[in-house]
Amino acid sequence: MDSQTTETARKQHHKSANREFPSLTKLHAIETLLFCIVPKESRRSGDEQISQWSHGCRVRIRPSASAQRRRRKMGLGATPMTAFLILVCSSAVFRGEGGGLKLNYYSKSCPRAEEIVKREVVKLYNEHGNTAVSWVRNLFHDCMVESCDASLLLETTDAVISEQSADRSFGMRNFKYVATIKEALEKECPATVSCADIIALSAREGVVMLGGPFIPMRTGRRDSRESHADVIDKDIPNHNDSISLVLSRFRSVGIDAERTVALLGAHSVGRVHCVNLVGRLYPTVDPTIDPEYAKYLLGRCPSPNPDPEAVLYSRNDRETPMIIDNMYYKNLLHHKGLLKVDQQLVSYPSTAQFVKLMAADNSYFYDQFSKALLLLSENTPLTGNKGEVRKDCRYVNAG
Repeated sequence: MDSQTTETARKQHHKSANREFPSLTKLHAIETLLFCIVPKESRRSGDEQISQWSHGCRVRIRPSASAQRRRRKMGLGATPMTAFLILVCSSAVFRGEGGGLKLNYYSKSCPRAEEIVKREVVKLYNEHGNTAVSWVRNLFHDCMVESCDASLLLETTDAVISEQSADRSFGMRNFKYVATIKEALEKECPATVSCADIIALSAREGVVMLGGPFIPMRTGRRDSRESHADVIDKDIPNHNDSISLVLSRFRSVGIDAERTVALLGAHSVGRVHCVNLVGRLYPTVDPTIDPEYAKYLLGRCPSPNPDPEAVLYSRNDRETPMIIDNMYYKNLLHHKGLLKVDQQLVSYPSTAQFVKLMAADNSYFYDQFSKALLLLSENTPLTGNKGEVRKDCRYVNAG
């Protein structure tokens, strides 16, 4: 895909930035209830009621009366999407996920915060297109490890061992540009916007720059005062792990099989270093790889012992390499999964069905990807008086 086509696709998706989610269902009319952390009050506007509770901020979708009648005539039960979202709402209260977060958290303390993050992400994308991929990966690596608390951004000091030095962080880059975003925010509102929220908001805007859906994200996270480098191997699955173990790791943060398959769709963008590929190529080629695709990979990675510092890599998706879309799943069905964890999705019973569904329907993929990324972005955040708001994302505040 040429750059003009890529840009056109990105702009088309960017138009959806003011919508919350892509259509959750084409069959059912819906009404929405938002539960937010503010004093109790409610208001009605047409058929929509927004109730504000003190328990946590979640979205609950209910079919309208007419939609329920249509489902009864068709012999169907409760809307699956409704059941899932109600479950998310319930589990959020008991697990404490997302507690203290809300939409537009900085509306009074730093009204232009989200606008500034978006401006800087767009500017960096135009200068260094791969930064958009980095923002998405940052969210995954930060939020999968204990908490969405920007511990990932801490650099090594006498008192801290950086998570960036772990094997699981191999290939991550562009951390220096987080400082660019932070500097712009500090200039506008000193010591106000957390680095953890920068990770979340930059990931949201990064997805849009990569042609994906706009995902509303609550803010109000605070920053950790410590690194979690000692538990990275436990929390972040390896690309060579069994799919059952990968599913277990995601399940531990409230993400089920369907949404795990959707999250792995982020592998539709970016690239993978040969260090992480040679295990499938040498001494013999993994038989699950398409023969022609194997020839391409061997050409990209001609040695079983690649230099980690060399520019030796393969694109995750050769068709639409800088667009988050369902081409990833189409490739899997043709045995062109780049990593072992990718290709396993097709052969594992509890994930294969979702690969097929997402390969056939890009909108369905976007729906599930949006929900999965939102869940991940709210994994046990530090809020209220916990943690701090770092002045420099690389270091804990002095004193």
